[in-house]
Amino acid sequence: MNRIKMLLLPAFMLALAGCSSTDAEGGGQIDYDQTKKMVVDILKTDDGKKAIQDVMTDDAMKEKLVMDQKVVSDTIEKTLTSDKATAFWKKTYSDPKFAQGVAKYLRSENEKLLKDLMNDPSYRNMMIQVLKEPEIQSEMADAMKSKAFREHLQKVINETMDSPLFKAKMQEFLIKAAEDAKAQADAKKEGS
Repeated sequence: MNRIKMLLLPAFMLALAGCSSTDAEGGGQIDYDQTKKMVVDILKTDDGKKAIQDVMTDDAMKEKLVMDQKVVSDTIEKTLTSDKATAFWKKTYSDPKFAQGVAKYLRSENEKLLKDLMNDPSYRNMMIQVLKEPEIQSEMADAMKSKAFREHLQKVINETMDSPLFKAKMQEFLIKAAEDAKAQADAKKEGS
């Protein structure tokens, strides 16, 4: 009987060791998942967000996060000029909503810039000097006399005339002019 116990004892110990290591490994995985979930939950709380903000506003951390300007410019240049980036931007700008949003933003920014520049006396003087140059005036006159410019001007006028907004304004103008003419005619009849 002792002999059987002596043979069964090591087998039993091996079985226990195998079960306990499997439990520890499985328990370790569960503990990791639970810990991960707990950390994510903590970070989503107000205290967690405040802790992250405190870390990000720390001067020492800011110094570590600031990157070399050359690294940033090189990265941006590679990102924007690569073939993948070109394909991405073509695809992105083919979306009418995105293109319209960007155009609206850029238009308003350009309008602000131009208005600011037009109020700047030195910029206005520079523009006047540029426009007074005989070479510029000659080029502008030649451009306006060209067939391509006249065709373009005609196309713009036709598009404007076909515009519903223009038609509505013209109709208002004609009605007002007719009313004014009738009022003047009535005034003349009363006068005579």
